[in-house]
Amino acid sequence: MAKNDDKDATRKSAIAYAAGLSIVFSVLSFLGLGWLLDRWLGTNPWLAVAGLVLGSAIGLYEFVRITTKL
Repeated sequence: MAKNDDKDATRKSAIAYAAGLSIVFSVLSFLGLGWLLDRWLGTNPWLAVAGLVLGSAIGLYEFVRITTKL
């Protein structure tokens, strides 16, 4: 019985790590994309701010989607 509890705890912790990392990577990737577009188009800081907001929204969506599996 303890072996099943260990597997379940490992599965739940892996899902929790994936949920947390999805927020971090989505925010960083969209922020980086906005920053690069700002440098290319000369629209400082508006596309970086838009990337931050969009990355946060997508990260939150993914966080909720992943944590519902717990």
